[in-house]
Amino acid sequence: MHLRMITVGKLKEKWLRDGYEEYAKRLGRYCRLELIELPEARLPEHPSGGEIACALESEGKEILKRCEGKVIALCIEGKPCSSEQLAQKIEAFAQQCGTICFIIGSSFGLHESVKQRADFRLSMSPMTFTHQIARVLLSEQIYRAYQIMTGGKYHK
Repeated sequence: MHLRMITVGKLKEKWLRDGYEEYAKRLGRYCRLELIELPEARLPEHPSGGEIACALESEGKEILKRCEGKVIALCIEGKPCSSEQLAQKIEAFAQQCGTICFIIGSSFGLHESVKQRADFRLSMSPMTFTHQIARVLLSEQIYRAYQIMTGGKYHK
């Protein structure tokens, strides 16, 4: 199974990079995890709505170029699900194709074209997280999903 995590922005803090890398290493037993980090569109200090829309469109085009297989987009209007439900979704998608792409947008979110391309829209929580923390949380939940699917001890 090939998992691709497409993210907008880099992890700037060492503790966040360490967290992501730990789960990426653990996932190596179960799948091939590929990380694609795209640059955030540059905006003025106080962007207007139009400038944000243009940035999202630009980021969206770059994201869509890298999407293949089944796509799971993290977005605020997505569906929340339990760890068990996420495991079921990953397992079902894995049976349908060889690649699953998880998408984390910038601090302004995702362009509508990316949401439309998604086979599933996932909400991590009704709370707001930075896109950097979302990457660590998502990698942990993907690892937990594989533990659930394989009957591992990690998931309690």
